[in-house]
Amino acid sequence: MKFPKPYTLSAISEIINAKYVGDKNFEILGMNEIHVVEKGDIVFVDHPKYYDKALQSKASVVLINKDVPCPDGKALLISEDPFSDFNKLTNFFKPFKASLKPISDSAIIGKTSIIQPNVFIGNNVQIGEHCIIHPNVIIYDNCIIGNHVTIHAGTVLGGDAFYYKNRPTGYDKLISGGRVVIEDHVDIGAACTIDKGVTGDTTIGKGSKLDNQIQVGHDTLIGKKCLIASQTGIAGCVVVEDEVTIWGQVGIISGITIGKGAVIYAQAGIAKSLAGGKTYWGSPAGEARDKFKEMASMRYLPDLIKQLKRE
Repeated sequence: MKFPKPYTLSAISEIINAKYVGDKNFEILGMNEIHVVEKGDIVFVDHPKYYDKALQSKASVVLINKDVPCPDGKALLISEDPFSDFNKLTNFFKPFKASLKPISDSAIIGKTSIIQPNVFIGNNVQIGEHCIIHPNVIIYDNCIIGNHVTIHAGTVLGGDAFYYKNRPTGYDKLISGGRVVIEDHVDIGAACTIDKGVTGDTTIGKGSKLDNQIQVGHDTLIGKKCLIASQTGIAGCVVVEDEVTIWGQVGIISGITIGKGAVIYAQAGIAKSLAGGKTYWGSPAGEARDKFKEMASMRYLPDLIKQLKRE
């Protein structure tokens, strides 16, 4: 998430009432999570396990809950609760604004696009040319939709990330301030749900096709010309590279990469990154050929057990 203009370190510290380490005029351009952080950004960290990763990241400012040496060329914001202060910044720069109309006045819609009845289009949405948005589609604020995109009935774009911190008093939600970006020539089936990024974008690449009832988590990147079948669930921060085929009811854990051209058979459970150009199946998934051999060998187990008992 980039700020509308550069902010100084001292100005950000005043917004969240935190102590800072560094030049008060140190320039800050935005805020992001660790996996998408860039130079000029703030990143937050609240667990010792991840201190080094955050301090050594591309982030220019680290929002942290411990006094630590400040790396050269960076600045620190010292906070008792970085998670909550990160939320304060999201609310400051991307506050929720209620929509008073089914289609917001601030939405930009291509003249050749068709919007069917009962569609909701939020603030600052952009829809390109030659799109068809079918009934009861909901498009939350700030979503970007390219040209020649079809979205079928009941799909929701831009819901909040499923991202919570477990506290003694209950689960504390990390507020989502990102977007959903749908590139050109994408088809999205009925009753799909595509969550926006926490600070960045959830992206569906050019020419990809999604079946009905698919869930795509926050900050996930689906590449170009991917084919994803019904009831697939993709968690947050996943990278699906170009030309991947995913068949029905596949479950994919967060933070992994599916390599270019991979094929994943139905009902597979993906618990780690997969190399491209191969076919996978099973839970946990492995190369399909090996999994089929394992299943075939299982037929011989009863006879083998009988033989062992006789011996």
